[in-house]
Amino acid sequence: MTIAPAFRWNPQRPSPMPYDRYRPFHERVSVPAGDRSWPSARIERAPLWVPVDLRDGNQALAEPMDTPRKRRLFDLLVATGFKEIEVGYPSASRTDFDFVRHLVTDGVVPEDVTPVVFTPARGELIDRTFDAIEGLPRAVVHLYIATSPVWREVVLGRDRGEVWATVRAAAEHMARRAGDAPGIRFQFSPETFNLTEPDFVLELCDGLTELWDASPDRPVTHNLPATVEIATPNVYADQIEYAHRNLSRRDSVILSVHPHNDRGTGVACAELAVLAGAQRVEGCLFGNGERTGNVDLVTLALNLYAQGVDPMVDFGNIDAVRETVEHCNRLPVHPRHPYAGDLVYTAFSGTHQDAISKGLEQHARTAAELGMPEERAPWSVPYLPIDPADVGRSYEAVIRVNSQSGKGGTAYLLRIHHGLDLPPRMRADFSRIVQEATDASGREAAPKELYELFRETYVVEGPPEQAESAGLDPAALVGALAGTGCAVDVLELTEDGTAAYAECRVNGVTVWGAAEGPSASGRAVLSAVNRVAVR
Repeated sequence: MTIAPAFRWNPQRPSPMPYDRYRPFHERVSVPAGDRSWPSARIERAPLWVPVDLRDGNQALAEPMDTPRKRRLFDLLVATGFKEIEVGYPSASRTDFDFVRHLVTDGVVPEDVTPVVFTPARGELIDRTFDAIEGLPRAVVHLYIATSPVWREVVLGRDRGEVWATVRAAAEHMARRAGDAPGIRFQFSPETFNLTEPDFVLELCDGLTELWDASPDRPVTHNLPATVEIATPNVYADQIEYAHRNLSRRDSVILSVHPHNDRGTGVACAELAVLAGAQRVEGCLFGNGERTGNVDLVTLALNLYAQGVDPMVDFGNIDAVRETVEHCNRLPVHPRHPYAGDLVYTAFSGTHQDAISKGLEQHARTAAELGMPEERAPWSVPYLPIDPADVGRSYEAVIRVNSQSGKGGTAYLLRIHHGLDLPPRMRADFSRIVQEATDASGREAAPKELYELFRETYVVEGPPEQAESAGLDPAALVGALAGTGCAVDVLELTEDGTAAYAECRVNGVTVWGAAEGPSASGRAVLSAVNRVAVR
């Protein structure tokens, strides 16, 4: 087969997979994309975060949460600083209904937190939902219906007019049940928004804005979900910007998004949607949700934090947050999960370790020069987008040593954990020894193991009379050894307050020795001599 000249560099060949079964997004939905403004926008303020872990996330669990687990997660969300929380789908199950009633009867909802409850467009289920929230001073009742052609035709069996009639009847029923209670607000989701005709989305949303008589003091939330991701994030941004520009009574509408992660781009969709005009983002902590999950609010919030923008929620103890979510969901958080995984601040690679070590040293110097504590000084450390300490992580796990590691990481761990500041040439020498050990074991070496290997390698004590007869002054020691026929040249001799390190040429062999404690310099020279003697 002849390769076209333009592709000579690319040896990939057509796959046997039936990709032609699938239609690209532009054949499925029209996306008006005029003069875009979102590509040049910047996010300078956090949107309103709305965790849906207790409803949407809960529906995705093999073992849905009971009331104690839900309560623990609710308390975490409140403590973290979320101010609008979707608490359940009261008409879906007795457990959900009972949990909402638990929040009401136990009076556990703070005055600045608004619960959200979810309901389909059916009168009896709307009644069940309002029965659940009776007694709450504030609540958002969230109405949804699927709106895209394939859902209308395959799932609902209704045309556009029939869907609008269903939505209108449900919205009128909600308005009657709410009466003139000022604390009840409304939300609408045209489910499968991203596959719905844009003009139909506006027809539905604008109709409800008018029917519910939205105002700036009592706005309606229109939530536009990427129910199943269908395209690259820029397409979703175009759809959101079109809605943002064309929704009527815009100052009375909170424009919300609810991205899923089917293409693995939920975070990007949410960020671009905010650039495009979205003011509110629904998602779950660590991205739990059906299929590949809802958008991850932890990543979104800490992405802003890493850009110097206040995320308006507190993830200062990320391990405690993760432990609670893992307990409640009975699902683990991946060790490479952004910001929260066990390994995300850890470097095994030698080049990474060296850069991080130097960066941390420079950070300490910068803080001292500015007269600031290190935890408040401007952060600029290679490979670490944020200071791990800001989310409650210690530096102990930042650098870990295995067979891929280099001299910088090994030296860093010995200095941090044992106060040993190896001279640069000795770092390279010890790194080779560490690599041989970790290659042989196939596992990483803990700081204690590194220290033991260091002492085993470089601290080679001779018989007691050796030091007594030679004396422990390095210069006198070299002379005394010469008298015994042992030629020793001290090439480098340094101390760091904990130990002494001696690079010596002993009878033509260059070797390092080390010692801790009293008379460390002389004993370090003797260790080098003894290392040659025992070879």
